Amino acid sequence: MMDLNLGAAPAADDLIKDVTEASFMADVVEASQTTPVIVDFWAPWCGPCKTLGPQLEEAVRAAKGAVKMAKVNVDEAQMIAGQLQIQSIPTVYAFHKGQPIDGFQGAVPQSEIKAFVDRVVKAAGGDAPGEALGEAVAAAEEMLAEGAATDAAQTFAAILGEDPNHAAAYGGMVRANIALGELDQAEAILNGAPAEISASPELEAAHAQLELARQAEGAGPVDDLRKAVEANPDDLQARFDLAQAMHANGDVEGAVDALLELFRRDRDWNEGAAKTQLFTIFEALKPNDPIMLNGRRKLSSMIFA
Repeated sequence: MMDLNLGAAPAADDLIKDVTEASFMADVVEASQTTPVIVDFWAPWCGPCKTLGPQLEEAVRAAKGAVKMAKVNVDEAQMIAGQLQIQSIPTVYAFHKGQPIDGFQGAVPQSEIKAFVDRVVKAAGGDAPGEALGEAVAAAEEMLAEGAATDAAQTFAAILGEDPNHAAAYGGMVRANIALGELDQAEAILNGAPAEISASPELEAAHAQLELARQAEGAGPVDDLRKAVEANPDDLQARFDLAQAMHANGDVEGAVDALLELFRRDRDWNEGAAKTQLFTIFEALKPNDPIMLNGRRKLSSMIFA
């Protein structure tokens, strides 16, 4: 198992503070001489602030001391807000060496908040936590590709211990369990994914791979199904079953070709099952996979012919 060695986070009181006009100089300007300080300008009546604030706090804590956060209520710090020309809230500024170095306005997705924190940490000469986790994900993916699914699962679990909303690690955990044949466990992990990442591409791909793995459990013998198709080319159910069996045996390209031929013969068969199955296979593949790209191109040419 890979040791992420990201260290322990300082106490929350040291990382996140409510800052007033009287303490702004000490808690932001002077404090940023040694550690970058992210300042969240908010107000109690601001709806988006109530969403952004907790997300920003979570990202700051995840950085484990590489950055601090100051929360400034603009209703009580109008002079500071005026000096920094805060025209709308929420507004977020990052200070380093006493100067603003980055910022954004409005509520943004959690992924953008994490990227912002990483950017601030890196600009201050630190190691961005997102980069460290990205390297760990790449290492786990390599383990999985080499057949070391147990080691990959342990590494993905360690990453999720650092960032429970890491979509790539969550998807990797599901795929590692699929590789281990633990389909029920893979499904449980997928169903337990945080709502914030449940519709992410990584989890959508993992869901498609799980669906295909379930199908593989009931797939018939490829040779027998191929003979059935050869004996009766119009047996579309046999063609569909053959495609499933081919995919279960690792012949993804053959499965795609079989489904494309089925679609060419009757695109409406079984409520468009061929196209649905093709999309499931495409979703399970990487975005740049040549089988997916070529298959999508052929399917599009048939649909729009």
